[in-house]
Amino acid sequence: MNAIKARAAVFVAAAALAQLACAQSWPSKPIRYVVPFPPAGATDILARIVAEKISGPLGQQVVVENRAGAAGNLGMELVARSAPDGYTVVMSTAAQSINETLYPKLSFSLARDFAPIALVAHVPNIMEVHPSVPAKTVKEFIALAKAHPGQINYASSGSGTSIHLSAELFMMMTGVRMVHVPYKGSGPALTDLMAGQVSVMFDNLPSSMVYIKAGRLRPLAVTTRTRYPGLPDIPTVAEAGVPGYEAIAWFGMLGPAALPRDVVMRLNTEVNRAIQLPDVAERLAQQGAIPEAMTPENFGAFIRGEIAKWAKVVKASGAKVE
Repeated sequence: MNAIKARAAVFVAAAALAQLACAQSWPSKPIRYVVPFPPAGATDILARIVAEKISGPLGQQVVVENRAGAAGNLGMELVARSAPDGYTVVMSTAAQSINETLYPKLSFSLARDFAPIALVAHVPNIMEVHPSVPAKTVKEFIALAKAHPGQINYASSGSGTSIHLSAELFMMMTGVRMVHVPYKGSGPALTDLMAGQVSVMFDNLPSSMVYIKAGRLRPLAVTTRTRYPGLPDIPTVAEAGVPGYEAIAWFGMLGPAALPRDVVMRLNTEVNRAIQLPDVAERLAQQGAIPEAMTPENFGAFIRGEIAKWAKVVKASGAKVE
């Protein structure tokens, strides 16, 4: 027994020394930045902005690699199973905190199998209605929905998406009852919303902004803690009548669990520096994204809070994978 314990101790010590050596020489080759979604989407665009800005200071190219499939789960699994050497990281999103509960048989855990590195940015959702809806404020909408329970339809980009669950959270916190009409993406959902086929949607702000500015949709509130700078006159859902409400689409860098602390801190420093550059802030704003610097510890706590919050909403709504 003592011999077994001794061998185990030697193994642990060797692993620790290997990690230390890795951290001291890192990076000595290009870093793979996995995006678990297709090219040209918000996750891909934000990852490429970050990769471009941190490659120089790191002295190695940060290469974005798209590994789409299964609502982001394929790319996440690839990184969870990668060596914790700092050469494979992933751009995770709010979808993964939802998937933790939505997919009961995931082969990995967002909370257990990843090392939080840095939050990059968050994007508000926008509660918006067709102009024919008589409600001009969130309070008026709640009153309208309670007067017509189960008669108001709300659109989403698909079951289990952040857009769907933002509406479900709203219903949980207000007691209103609406009918979910899922679509295959925000595009067709917005088309029917503007045609008056559905009444309300909690869309990701970037895809709705052009229609809001054109007067084709009426914004009632943003879903973030604070008002969105691009729409300063639009209140948050919380200040408009639902205290404590918050639902955001977030984007952040993770690595495999057991990533050396020195590597985590170096990446955190470079990402936080990059997202505060004026030109990066401007490019993020073009995507409707708000940069937000966090320590790895705060980012980890944030992720755990998101998992817990959306688990309650998924279970209460009965959301299923399409």
